[in-house]
Amino acid sequence: CPDAFGLHALTRYPALHERLRASSTHEIALASVLPPKTPICFASLFTGGAPAEHGITTYARPVLACDTLFDALVRARKKVAIVAVQDSSIDLIFRGRPLDYYSPADDAGVTLRALELLRDGRHDVIVVYHQEYDDRLHDTPHFSAAAAAALERHASSWELWVKAAAQAWGRDYLLAFAPDHGGHLDPATGNGDHGDGRAEDMDLRHFFVLK
Repeated sequence: CPDAFGLHALTRYPALHERLRASSTHEIALASVLPPKTPICFASLFTGGAPAEHGITTYARPVLACDTLFDALVRARKKVAIVAVQDSSIDLIFRGRPLDYYSPADDAGVTLRALELLRDGRHDVIVVYHQEYDDRLHDTPHFSAAAAAALERHASSWELWVKAAAQAWGRDYLLAFAPDHGGHLDPATGNGDHGDGRAEDMDLRHFFVLK
């Protein structure tokens, strides 16, 4: 779950788009929900519900009380881990369930812990959340050198995960590259932003590896 990695980034950097295509078996065009803000989007992604249904309609991060994919997985007796940057939306809004929660301080720590869990082989589902590009988008122009480097690291992490999963699982598995929204340049601040219905914020591509 790379935060803010929308179609706007793939259009600007077509080489990244080709890398994601090359490492995946499926590419799906999607649109974010309104307003395209992180907790709203990921609540919809992991519940299948519109904001009015799951209850997060503004930038707020309560623990969701509605049924989620994670509840369904628990009912199916699956072992689930959420590995997300500490105090991020994904780290917070799905709490209170019999899952394994890991909250490293940054993306690099998330990647290391997720790879450890993959090698350990104790989990049926591992959710991995990265936020560096969203951070850079808000404190620099959305295609600054720092933002572009963050996008590159997100793509490299995905490629690393694809290779590691193939080694650990071999067959009968699904991987998903599932961002929440895109972003645009705010002329008033000179930095990136997101949160309205423009195409740059809304248009997404999700990539899958189905083996």
